Amino acid sequence: MSEAGNGEQRRARVRLEAARYRIEGCLTLPRDGYRSRVSDYLNATQRGPFLSLSDVTVESLDDGKVERHPFLAVSRSKIVFLMELDSDES
Repeated sequence: MSEAGNGEQRRARVRLEAARYRIEGCLTLPRDGYRSRVSDYLNATQRGPFLSLSDVTVESLDDGKVERHPFLAVSRSKIVFLMELDSDES
């Protein structure tokens, strides 16, 4: 299966929380149609057990320490909540 071109995708900025971390990053989604909503993408278990994020900020809920990473894979089973902040519609 080939990757869709940039014109067929959008980047959604999301915030999620796990037991000890608050994470913000960009999730790449289809621009329209099937799985174009964050909730559809999150519930698509056939995509594997991890959510791939880019341009990521990780904040420890224990001590407030903040780290930045270009990429992070988050286990879907560890996500307590996830919300879309904004998206890159250009």
